[in-house]
Amino acid sequence: MELTRLLAELIATPSVNPMGQSVAEGAFYESRLTDYLEQYFRALNLTVMRQPIAPHRDNLLARFDPPSVDRKNIPLLLIDVHQDTVPVEGMRINPFAAEIDGTKMFGRGACDVKGGMAAILHTVRQLVQSNEKCVPTIVIACTVNEENGFSGAYELTKLWENCAVADFIGKKPDACIVTEPTRLRVIRRHKGVVRWRCHTRGIAAHSSQTRDAEHAIYRMGHVVGLLEHYASEILPQLDGDALCGAATLSVGTISGGVSVNTIPDRCSIEIDRRILPSETPDTAYEHAIQHMGQLKTMGIELEHESPMLRAPGLCDSRNGALADCLLKTIRDTGQPSGTEGAAYCTNAGAIAASGVPVVVFGPGSIEQAHTEDEWIDTREVQLAADILRKFVTSAWTL
Repeated sequence: MELTRLLAELIATPSVNPMGQSVAEGAFYESRLTDYLEQYFRALNLTVMRQPIAPHRDNLLARFDPPSVDRKNIPLLLIDVHQDTVPVEGMRINPFAAEIDGTKMFGRGACDVKGGMAAILHTVRQLVQSNEKCVPTIVIACTVNEENGFSGAYELTKLWENCAVADFIGKKPDACIVTEPTRLRVIRRHKGVVRWRCHTRGIAAHSSQTRDAEHAIYRMGHVVGLLEHYASEILPQLDGDALCGAATLSVGTISGGVSVNTIPDRCSIEIDRRILPSETPDTAYEHAIQHMGQLKTMGIELEHESPMLRAPGLCDSRNGALADCLLKTIRDTGQPSGTEGAAYCTNAGAIAASGVPVVVFGPGSIEQAHTEDEWIDTREVQLAADILRKFVTSAWTL
């Protein structure tokens, strides 16, 4: 009952990421949830730190230290969970009501990722109340802006290199679990992403005077067609990843024109390229641009902005021992599990790039994330909490 109530309170506390849209000050962002989390951790007498990232957006870190143990000589486990959710437009349920039907709890963020957050908060409360001693130092990082840029995760990694706050972290983490809906599976590899905007230019004119006009949207039509061919025919020929699949590309938005009776002089698209763990965002970006260069023969000049988002994938070169330990813990609790790859991107890529072994784990399914009736099974949240507690009480093998 405590865990169900906790999950309901997290869902009922909006932490919507505006996803780059212009919004009224204070109407969105994670600040209300950050305040809730700080109060929760301080009530447990944990050491707490806010790391400002942007207005109304702070990472919130809490540290659990085993009683009467020199934390310099024991492992440091980082558990990352993001605070933000995607927007609520188009949902057919009350996004913040946390309604429950049987064992399903509904609401924005229920699956991605407040179910996992509830499991973490419940676990640390149990550790405090039971006065556990044989555990590592645990730093819980509640990061911001995972859904649209990973800035919270990137700033988090600077903490173990910043002398001003070194005493809070103490050292670079020995291992990290990034919490995401994985169906209690262990994710060892996942894709990264690079996103950018591309523009075509034209010459505006009245729609009845087409002779001297140059139609930017028609030009962009050729670009979109070429990218469709690139995504369906070229990228599948690249070496794929056994766990994560093939590289992909999609055009997510298109905009242009000012009125129906004006020939548009500008058209823009946003491109999303999912990269393999073995690729880098910059090489994927340059590969696509080089391919699009053939449009010059048609007289189409493109303007490519610098990427608005670069995020590496998660490689498994460092996380084998961590994955095996967590996998054994899951199976010891009687749950079937395995190691997998993922087509999506998480904070794990940014944290792993700083040299920390990272895996991704949590309750819920990515198929329910961001949906119009997002939900999570509370039984799986409880299982995740049980697994996390068992893991941290045997984490000396890290």
